[in-house]
Amino acid sequence: MSTDISTGISTEYVPEHTPRMSWAQLAPDVYKAMIRLDAAARQGLDPTLFELVKIRASQLNHCALCLDMHTKDALAAGETVQRIVQLSAWEESRHFYTAKELAAIELTEAITVLTDGFVPDEVYEEAAGHFEEAELAQLIAAIAVINAWNRFGVTTRAVPGHYQAGQHK
Repeated sequence: MSTDISTGISTEYVPEHTPRMSWAQLAPDVYKAMIRLDAAARQGLDPTLFELVKIRASQLNHCALCLDMHTKDALAAGETVQRIVQLSAWEESRHFYTAKELAAIELTEAITVLTDGFVPDEVYEEAAGHFEEAELAQLIAAIAVINAWNRFGVTTRAVPGHYQAGQHK
């Protein structure tokens, strides 16, 4: 049971689900490699942009653990609640983001969903117009890595809510 301090109203939330497994403990070499890959992918990218990309991919993949983690990290990095909340409706909320951020968000969606089996040329070209080639390569790597993390989290039913900002940097 939890009590809202401002209203004094108690709410009984449903219990946490049990994860299917702790894959990081069962495959520690893979987990450590993912941590190194994540650190390598973030190099040269703006930390706020990096978190926005991770949040958007995690929204699309329904990864609650990654949403918990990356919204907390984004807030700790100075991102606003409003921009995080609007991210799921970025197409209708474009005015909250820079053109460069929008290009990264759109590229994130294209790589994550692969609706047509490929990333459309116009999406790639828009991103290429806002990022230096090396930075674009890092962005593509970051998107691929968060998608891998999402798949581990969703498949193993990882439990959100326990992450502390900056815990995995």
